[in-house]
Amino acid sequence: MNHFCRLKLRTPGVCGNALKSSFSTKLPSQTAAATERKNKNPSHDSSLYRRISPVGDPDLSILPVLDLWVTEGRKVDKDSLDKIIKSLINFKRFKHALEISEWMTDKRYMPPTKGDIRERLHLIYKVHGLQKAEEFYNNISQVLKGFIVDVCLLNIYSLEKLVDKAEAMFQKLCEKGRVRTPLPFNILLNLYYNVGNWEKMDALIKEMEKAGLYPDKYSLTPRLNAYAETGNIEGLNKIMEIMEADPRVGVDCETYLIAANAFLKAGLGEKSLGLLKMVEKMAMTKKGWYKILSNVLRTYAKLGKKDEVERIWNILKKDKVYNVGYRNMINALLKFDDVEGAVKIFKEWEMTGLSYDFRVVDDLIDVYVKNGQLVKAEAVLNSGIEKEGTPSFHTWYGLMIGYVEDGQVLKGVVALKNAVLSCRLLPSEEPVKDKLAIVLECLERKYNAVGNEEIEGFMKSLVVEGVFSPNVCARLVDFGANRCW
Repeated sequence: MNHFCRLKLRTPGVCGNALKSSFSTKLPSQTAAATERKNKNPSHDSSLYRRISPVGDPDLSILPVLDLWVTEGRKVDKDSLDKIIKSLINFKRFKHALEISEWMTDKRYMPPTKGDIRERLHLIYKVHGLQKAEEFYNNISQVLKGFIVDVCLLNIYSLEKLVDKAEAMFQKLCEKGRVRTPLPFNILLNLYYNVGNWEKMDALIKEMEKAGLYPDKYSLTPRLNAYAETGNIEGLNKIMEIMEADPRVGVDCETYLIAANAFLKAGLGEKSLGLLKMVEKMAMTKKGWYKILSNVLRTYAKLGKKDEVERIWNILKKDKVYNVGYRNMINALLKFDDVEGAVKIFKEWEMTGLSYDFRVVDDLIDVYVKNGQLVKAEAVLNSGIEKEGTPSFHTWYGLMIGYVEDGQVLKGVVALKNAVLSCRLLPSEEPVKDKLAIVLECLERKYNAVGNEEIEGFMKSLVVEGVFSPNVCARLVDFGANRCW
């Protein structure tokens, strides 16, 4: 197989309404609800939460559940509803969380706080996108607007990589005298890093200091990463000196781990190794040591230190290993081309009875696909679905590439359909999904709506963007032109 494009996309959800194929399907309402029942927070295990929890399908409203609860004469209070909203957000059930937020004010007449308004703005963005979020913000009364609400919109602009709008909102905060913490500066610094406007970062840090706000670790790590991208070793060392010299920065395990990855990216393996050893020592005295060491393991794998990876794994196994630990170990072993070792860890994970998270096995499925072992990839997929796991967008996308490369184009189109109809994508992932949706629509219409030349041109643009290989593009074009639906 001459090409396999890996997209770093993650989403729970899968469409069960696909063409008949050799792999099974389950609806999101079955798998998401089952997973949540296993993992929900006991502190939120009220009777109302037990009624809401099984409604895993985001297309189904939970308003009838809420209305029935009240009709039965049961009481609801704001604190309990707030806790349920937070639980739903943790499970990425943003639509249901938004329904409760709106129900509280529209049906129960509970006056919202500024915190409630900030949370609703965030949820509207997650569910309905930028335009609806802006409309909601513009209709908020001045009484309920404030720093936290404005900063929420600033962060949304940052996520959307809208530099002009973010800068305008930042200026608005400054003019109102609301910039009293580094947070707005940090959001803008992250935006500049993500869009590559690195020359603006130093000026913004100086502006922060001029405003009497000293940079914290969240201010300096974007600059650290920017220096790593450009291989500026002098800049990296300078930032580290600043961070370590001033206790106000608050350098911790996470900061040193970011630095270790930054130095590794810049080609300074020994420096990175030294920082990882420091992180290890610090982590063992911290409450969240497990998560820290799990990330240390990943960085050792990037360094090519298999012995260190296995040593950290043995430390992790002394305690209970969670999904993220198994995921990182499988990924690490695959970096060393140790497929046999990765399969062994995968089988150990299956025996634990932990909730089936396809992100744990996506890397293994990738390797099977790249090696042309589609039967093995399908076996992992079907086993996961039978265990109530929900394949991710990435799972279906990877299989689609593999099928088309192998000449099994019909199966590839089925996998493409499942990828397109996956649920709850992050905003940053939507553009790729939208492009694949256009491809699927074109295939299903047999190019009747537009000419073949336009379709081929669009497909070729996806080759340039790295979404498809030329081989995949050609096979899909041929399939769409000749297939009878």
